[in-house]
Amino acid sequence: MIEIPLERLSVELLEALMEEFILREGTDYGDCELSLAGKKSRLERQLRGGDVVITFDPTTENCTLLTRAQLRRALAEQAAAEVAEPEQEYLASAEPWHDPDWPQR
Repeated sequence: MIEIPLERLSVELLEALMEEFILREGTDYGDCELSLAGKKSRLERQLRGGDVVITFDPTTENCTLLTRAQLRRALAEQAAAEVAEPEQEYLASAEPWHDPDWPQR
């Protein structure tokens, strides 16, 4: 997962990402309903304040918005998976153990 600096995006692309995120089903803004413009304004403040970040996942080739805490968790999980991966590869490629002195059936 890669964090994309806000400044690297064109205004048009940033607008499209924010709208796509806001319009996703299930996005909850609490008890009061906000207009699309209000939601975009709130989200832009969170992006500019660093509370929400834009990320790109090269594996899935998806771009999304995450809270800073969600990004930290995702990066920790990614690091843990990368540590476990070499061990899994070794176990998958290892030949089965065979004792030549053990009687064969």
